[in-house]
Amino acid sequence: MGRVTLGLAVGVAVVACAVAGVVVGRRVRSRRKWGRVVGVLRELEESCETTVGRLRQVVDAMAVEMHAGLASEGGSKLKMLLTFVDHLPTGSEVGTYYALDLGGTNFRVLRVQLGGRLSSILSKDVELQPIPQHLMRSTSEDLFDFIASTLKQFIEKEENGSKFSSLRTRELGFTFSFPVKQMSLCSGILLKWTKGFAIEDMVGKEVVECLRAGLTRNGLDMQVAVLVVNMEWGNFWSSHLPRTPYDIDLDAESPNPNDQGFEKMISGMYLGDIVRRVILRMSQESDIFGPVSSSLLEPFILHTPFVAKMHEDDSSDLQEVARILKEKLEISEVPLKVRKLVVRICDVVTRRAARLAAAGIVGILKKIGRDGTGGISSVRGRSDIKMRRTVVAIEGALYTGYTMFREYLHEALNDILGEEIAQHVILRATEDGSGIGAALLAASHSSYSVDSVQLI
Repeated sequence: MGRVTLGLAVGVAVVACAVAGVVVGRRVRSRRKWGRVVGVLRELEESCETTVGRLRQVVDAMAVEMHAGLASEGGSKLKMLLTFVDHLPTGSEVGTYYALDLGGTNFRVLRVQLGGRLSSILSKDVELQPIPQHLMRSTSEDLFDFIASTLKQFIEKEENGSKFSSLRTRELGFTFSFPVKQMSLCSGILLKWTKGFAIEDMVGKEVVECLRAGLTRNGLDMQVAVLVVNMEWGNFWSSHLPRTPYDIDLDAESPNPNDQGFEKMISGMYLGDIVRRVILRMSQESDIFGPVSSSLLEPFILHTPFVAKMHEDDSSDLQEVARILKEKLEISEVPLKVRKLVVRICDVVTRRAARLAAAGIVGILKKIGRDGTGGISSVRGRSDIKMRRTVVAIEGALYTGYTMFREYLHEALNDILGEEIAQHVILRATEDGSGIGAALLAASHSSYSVDSVQLI
């Protein structure tokens, strides 16, 4: 009996040791996996670093490139496109004017009613229309037929019996936010597409003629003036920009590789995909996200508004992060520490974007002498610097709808300029600024004199 008992005891001890060994092995492997993921995060943080010194280098590079672009055609990646706008609205304009604003995956149609000096803008109607993905790679005729038909439907909503509208040809301002070489106020040649568009038969064509043809095909009689005051800063590039392997891969797989480098680091169109690429890399290094899902492999499936929601999730267990990972990327049952990791990824990518955007703004201020480095003193932070108040209008959901992006941008302006200078630079969110600007430009260049128009 004694021998049997001893044998059983030894057997149990061996089994216990084996189980302990398995548990220890799992823990070691788990730590190694987590260590690899943390290593990926640290690499991202280091490569996205935007110290004040680096940002000031970007500021100087932006100003230099602006000078070069103005000095000679093709002298810089910044196009510094000329405009033929020779006078601005006086405030005495009256009447109803239309505008189209095409600048990305959406476009706006606007109707603005002006009442002269006393009333200024009497009313404003705006309609946002997403551009179907297939039209971004279709033909110029398909794209402008879609734009014209949308404009026609918008106009038909106008109140019936408007004497003002029936007396005259409608006038339209057109904001076309792509690289265009303008030949006159009402003509310009498309140099290349950006922002995900790739309509080959459009490059080299006269933009306003394409629009006019679309309007004619849809039975619209309108006079068109095109508004493009554009430095095309999305194409800015400098060795001082903190580029990562994720940026390089995104650029290589984009429709316009080696172009719009700055845009691909700061634009809301791209931030979500940078975050997705980082999560994909972590998934390939470790199984902390589970098996790599097909959705995680799909470019641009994670839009920036979802990044904002994850980044700004203030719930104790990060429920919104879990929901978005499951619904958008098919990643389920993510532990809390992994959700926190995702929030950190969003923070690093967004902070870099906002701080680089701030550096770009200061670069423009430097070029026009509004950054506080000229005039009476070039010493930063001096309270005796005579500064003019500068208002910077910013439009877009990335700034207005993403609180952390906005806060990081303001923070960076203070870091770069110093608080004494930064207090004179006012960032102001504007809605439909480029569209309203186009309508006002159409009014200021109207073929109808103010005296001949009676506002109804």
